[in-house]
Amino acid sequence: MQLMTDNKAQQYGVTPQSVDFNDWYNEVVKKADLADNSPVAGAMVIKPYGSALWERIVRWLDDRFKATNHESLVFPTLIPMSFIMKEADHVEGFAPELFTVNKIGTEVLAEPYVMRPTSETIIGHMWSQWLNSYRDLPFLHYQWGSVFRAELRTKAFLRTSEFYWHEGHTAHASEAEAQAEVRMILDLYHEFCRDVLALPVVRGEKTASERFAGATATYSIEGMMRDGKALQAGTSHYLGQKFSKAFNVKFQTRDQKEDFAYTTSWAISSRIIGAIIMTHGDDKGLMMPPNIAPIQVVIIPVGRKDNFDQMVEEAEKLASELRAQGVRVKVDKRDGVTNGFKYNDWELKGIPVRLELGPRDLEQGVVVVKNRTSDDKETLPRAEAVSGIQARLDGVQASLLQRATDFMLENTVTVDTYEEFKAAIEDGKWVRAFHCGDAESEKAIKDDTKATVRNIPLDDAEFFAEREEGVCVHTGKPAAYGKRVIFGRQY
Repeated sequence: MQLMTDNKAQQYGVTPQSVDFNDWYNEVVKKADLADNSPVAGAMVIKPYGSALWERIVRWLDDRFKATNHESLVFPTLIPMSFIMKEADHVEGFAPELFTVNKIGTEVLAEPYVMRPTSETIIGHMWSQWLNSYRDLPFLHYQWGSVFRAELRTKAFLRTSEFYWHEGHTAHASEAEAQAEVRMILDLYHEFCRDVLALPVVRGEKTASERFAGATATYSIEGMMRDGKALQAGTSHYLGQKFSKAFNVKFQTRDQKEDFAYTTSWAISSRIIGAIIMTHGDDKGLMMPPNIAPIQVVIIPVGRKDNFDQMVEEAEKLASELRAQGVRVKVDKRDGVTNGFKYNDWELKGIPVRLELGPRDLEQGVVVVKNRTSDDKETLPRAEAVSGIQARLDGVQASLLQRATDFMLENTVTVDTYEEFKAAIEDGKWVRAFHCGDAESEKAIKDDTKATVRNIPLDDAEFFAEREEGVCVHTGKPAAYGKRVIFGRQY
């Protein structure tokens, strides 16, 4: 996986987004110490700062899963190949991406194993042994772990051969209960993105050709990155009875009849870190939303050789005052490094608020304060800086969400002709257009423009939910769905 910097990066510090967005992203990932190259083809090493970010993501989601009565479990990484083969759409969808294990030690296996691409099959097998009666339901299960999918073109966090996620799997006695689960999780993901990550996302249903392999319906949240491309930030799938029939997951109903369980699956993966970077970055690097930032405030002790240790000590006292308010703080104690280098380093890492404390500030009882979202510095009385820190962090969080929302709305256009459609896609926009729902038309549009239907916004989606009728932008046939759908190029 290529994360190395080039001459442009050395010239600009970090390649400006407008010069080369791909280079900018790779350099931020590496220079912000989020991840590094791995000796394993297509895989990455997540460094401590990136791991701390992932841990905070895991903690928030895990708390919410448990609060909604879901239970965690752990399944093997290896899955018998025969399990994958049992559900036709599933095997067709994943076959090109599978890692297989044919030998253990010197023994050639009679049946190969697959390194987990997802766990619907093996979980279905175990459910068939655990489920007897409607009284056993619902099964509300999830697990954290890594999955393996062969990727031809890899990009740190976004597309790697091994990536990290939670996968939820639930089984229900009725279709209505399963559908409610699918929607509840989709809304939870939306809340997480909006309120924690400051990511505006569009909730909607995937078209049939964009569904998860084997799903009856797939719902997604889609976000716009700073280059105009879409990123699927999370998915929630209604699987109906397909997998339960394939794996004999059945139960005795209240009426003493036999029925198959209605199942769901859902996930957010480590690619959400890529979404944070590409939604909130600028030409200085990353801008980390305070609600998820591993470090919310960095304190820079400013001093000379003869008083630097004293300033570090004073900075630690200031940090203690902030930690008492629940703020996550880091004191930069590095000696022999210029203040300018430290400022740029923490800006690159996206720390929401920087405090500077020097001998003169100490004498005057003040602190220099700078938000990552602003070029301006403020000099404030120390007590005011401390007491106002949470409000300041809330302000940074709100400004990042507003910035991202404005960008998405400004770069989404509504069109009615295919020529307008092609021009807008080529210009890096999202396009709202009518479509007939024909899979062949979707494929032709993708072949022609590299754009796909990102989703069909739900009626209560925060954005683009308006219902209206029209004709397909591509075929001229009556439009499906009763509204415009969102097209865009994607990661």
